[in-house]
Amino acid sequence: MTDVLAGIRVLDFGRYIAGPYCAALLADLGADVIRVERRGGGEDRWVAPVGTDGVGALYLVMNRNKRAMTLDPASPEGRLIVRKLVATADIVVANLPPDVLRSLALDLESLRRVKPDIILTTVTAFGAGGPWSHKHGFDGIGQAMCGSAYLTGTPEQPMRAAVAWVDCGTASLAAFGTLAALLARAKTGRGQKVEGALLRTALAFNNSTLVEQQVRRTNRLASLNRGQTSAPSDLFRTKDGWIIAYAIGQPMFARWATLMGEDSWLTDPRFKDDEARGQHAEIISKRMADWTAQRTTAEALAELEAAKVPAGPLYSPQQALEDPHIRAAALLTDTDYPGLPRAAPLAPTPIDLDETPGRFRHRAPLLSEHTDAILAELGYRPGEIAELRAKGVI
Repeated sequence: MTDVLAGIRVLDFGRYIAGPYCAALLADLGADVIRVERRGGGEDRWVAPVGTDGVGALYLVMNRNKRAMTLDPASPEGRLIVRKLVATADIVVANLPPDVLRSLALDLESLRRVKPDIILTTVTAFGAGGPWSHKHGFDGIGQAMCGSAYLTGTPEQPMRAAVAWVDCGTASLAAFGTLAALLARAKTGRGQKVEGALLRTALAFNNSTLVEQQVRRTNRLASLNRGQTSAPSDLFRTKDGWIIAYAIGQPMFARWATLMGEDSWLTDPRFKDDEARGQHAEIISKRMADWTAQRTTAEALAELEAAKVPAGPLYSPQQALEDPHIRAAALLTDTDYPGLPRAAPLAPTPIDLDETPGRFRHRAPLLSEHTDAILAELGYRPGEIAELRAKGVI
C-alpha cells in the first residue's frame, strides 16, 4: 500500500481545530506534517485535559500522525528556521489572521520568495472582502450567524450544537481545496492560496434554508428537535431511552402510517406531502411519541427497521463508545499515549479509499518531541541546537 501523499511535506502553524484538523487529514494520507508550536505549547494543546501532563483530548485528535517542534517564529533565529522549513515544504497550513501571517512572513508573497511553488492553506473566521474580515472568531459564531442556532432549540432559547461542525467542516473543505491545489500544481507548476472561512462553511451547509427564506419568506422558528419540512422527524422517548426517526417522501411515510395503524392519514389532506406533513409535524410527532412510549428502545428500533423507516438510538458519549457496530466497523481505534490512564479512542480518517486509505501511523507528538530531529534535517548541528534552546528560540 502506498500513501497518497508520501513525499509531501506540510508545515502546520494551525491552532485549535480548523487548521490542525486539515493538516491531520493530510497526515492520514501520508504527508509528513510538522506541527510548529510556540515554546511551552500552543493553547489548543491543553483543551479538555486528559493526561498527567495536562495534554488535552482536542490535541490528541487533531495532531495524530504529525511530528512536532517548538519555535519562536518571531525571533531572528526563528525566522531563519521558518525560511529553511519552507524551503523543504510543499504546503503551509496556518489558520491565522492575515496581519499575523504577514508579520511572521507566512503570507503567500513571503512564502513564494522562499519556495515559488508553495501552497498556502489558510482559514479565517469571516472570509475576505467584507467589513468583518479582520475579526477573529470561533465555530459557534458561524453557527449563530448562518441561521442554524436560531432554528435550534426554541424561539425563547436558541441553541448551538455542542459538536464543532463549522470548524470540522471548514477543516475538511480546506483539506479538499489543498488536494485540488496539489493537482493543479502538478499540471501548471504553480502553487496557490487555499482559503477557507468558518462563516463561509456555515452558510454553505445551511444554504437550502437561506434559499427557502429568501424565495418564499417562510420565517421559520425553532421547534426543538422536530423537523419542519417532513414528518415524523424528531427525537422520541421510549421506555428506557430515546430514539430518532425520520420518514421522508411518500413511500416511507406510507410505511410509517401503516406501522402506526393510521392508514386513514394516507388520504388526509393535512399529510398529503412532505411540506404538509412538516406543517402538521406536531400532530405526527405526538402520535409517534405515544407509540414509542409503549416500547423499549430495542423494540421500537426493531419494528421501525422491519418497516424500513430509518431510526437510531440516542447515545450518551459512553454508550457511543460501547456500541457494537461502532467497534466492529473500527470507527474508533483505541490508541495509547504517554500519561493517559486509558487508551484514547481516536476516529480514523472519516472517508475510506479501498486502494489507498488514510491510516493511523503514530500518536500525536509530545511537546517539542521532534524539534532536534527536524532541525538536524535542516543541517543544524547538536551544539547549534543547544544554543538555540539556551536563547529560547526553541
